[in-house]
Amino acid sequence: MTEYYTTVGEYLGKRLVDVGIEHYFSVPGDYNLILLDELLKVDGLEMIGCCNELNAGYAADGYARERSGPSALVVTFSVGALSAVNAVAGAYAEDIPVIAISGGPNTNSEAELEVLHHSLGKLDYKYPHEIFSRVTADSVIITDPSTAPQLIDHAIEVAMRQRKPVYIEIACNIANALTSAPPARTFTSGIQSDPSTLAAAVEHAAKLLNAAEKPVLLAGVRMRPAGAIEACRRLLVQTSYAAASMPNAKSMIEEDCDGYMGIYWGPVSDPGCSEIVEAADACLAVGPLFTDYSTTGHCTALNHDNMIIVEPEAVRFSNMVYTKVAMADFLEALTPQLEKNDGALVTYRRIQEPPRPRAGEATDTDLSVRFLFDRIRNLITSDSTLLVETGDSWFNGMDMPLPGGARFEIQMQYGSIGWSVGATLGYAVSNQNARLVSCIGDGSFQLTAQEVSTMIRYGMKPIIFLINNGGYTIEVEIHDGPYNNINNWNYTKLIDVFNAEDGKGWATKVKTQKELDTAIDYAQTHDGLCFIEVLIDRDDCNKNLLRWGNRVAGNNGRPPRVN
Repeated sequence: MTEYYTTVGEYLGKRLVDVGIEHYFSVPGDYNLILLDELLKVDGLEMIGCCNELNAGYAADGYARERSGPSALVVTFSVGALSAVNAVAGAYAEDIPVIAISGGPNTNSEAELEVLHHSLGKLDYKYPHEIFSRVTADSVIITDPSTAPQLIDHAIEVAMRQRKPVYIEIACNIANALTSAPPARTFTSGIQSDPSTLAAAVEHAAKLLNAAEKPVLLAGVRMRPAGAIEACRRLLVQTSYAAASMPNAKSMIEEDCDGYMGIYWGPVSDPGCSEIVEAADACLAVGPLFTDYSTTGHCTALNHDNMIIVEPEAVRFSNMVYTKVAMADFLEALTPQLEKNDGALVTYRRIQEPPRPRAGEATDTDLSVRFLFDRIRNLITSDSTLLVETGDSWFNGMDMPLPGGARFEIQMQYGSIGWSVGATLGYAVSNQNARLVSCIGDGSFQLTAQEVSTMIRYGMKPIIFLINNGGYTIEVEIHDGPYNNINNWNYTKLIDVFNAEDGKGWATKVKTQKELDTAIDYAQTHDGLCFIEVLIDRDDCNKNLLRWGNRVAGNNGRPPRVN
């Protein structure tokens, strides 16, 4: 083999390295074994074997979040790929560029009328590609080595530019076939702004904002795929605006900066925050995503006539839309045009409530959720990440002030329970030096518990708080029923099982405040995964979950319209 040739599998692996991927998450199957052999030959690329494909997809999601870049998972045809669909769909909803790679049938099978295993028992092998086309930005099948480079490059380019998942299926008998070697190239991320449209949008926004008496900035989750978090932070420093984050954008505005008011979440916003945001005479909303979850059942009172909505590739005013304007470009160009104005911030400080008192010295009394999260707060430093599962942990995590530099991860748009276990694996693999603290409910944990064994296998060291309150608490508050009850496991014993002969996982169960403090003290010194099961009363939940659940239930329960 000369320098001008490589195999299809190696070509793909080298392109993954080119876009910054150092690990991929995989589950083997006979259709992808040769492909896995080829990927193992690629320098700078390490395989992380997972327990199942759904978890591998969640891990790829967490990995991409940590590095604000792409990730990859490799599965087998049909049974493996379709098992991963839910995780890939979640990545699509959350703007996470996961590259989903699947082995495929032999190129001769369909022509020779072969009915294959792992299929639907029909001579139709395109259905995984068709299914993935609904939850990805690009979906390709590679059956010819000569066209592999073009199709692989195009799919990766789409993932990078749109910050969405893509699907690449490679026939099992061409994974080790020769194709052209990958030349050096750059994969673009995002669009190139049109200069004239950008200038017009900036002029329009500056005129509106500079004329306002009490402008505010509202930070939304789409700042991340647009690569605009730092640009937004610089604008805030320049302007002295009062600022709030939407719930799924928590930590994208550093919470110890002067202008930060808290989380804007309609009727469950931080005290004083909604009053200032909704009364503003101009609101610069950067990357918002207004859904029933992020608006508490569409119960916000924003004045859209006064809003400037900055999307990843457009800027919207009440009466005008500017297209082909990249968010980061817009914010960078707008910042020097804005005058300082702390009018809204002064008003906020006037009505601001004092911080909630911290929990005091531990006693032998039973734990409460509030005490638990006060203690978790002590663990979070500027290089930490707090990752929370769907449920009560959302709301308790929202209430926790974070130091500058700390990160917060949540899957709010898709809200797939069980996401956090796999995401914890991927996040920890991507950055093994930072402290990762994950808060996971018992119901969610039961969906994806196996991947804790993978964390132990690869030496990951997160601190996991398993919050055991006997069921699906978030569903209880939306609509209760016997289906929200689960079988109680002896969770800490699972760590003994997962450790096998040489694992370094440590687990303990705590019920009182003193037991929790002792466990946290030890967890900070243990050289391995720490798993702390926390026993909480079933009815002990954040008050905002109660308010939010009632509003969402009301929105879900609207009667059908009668024409």
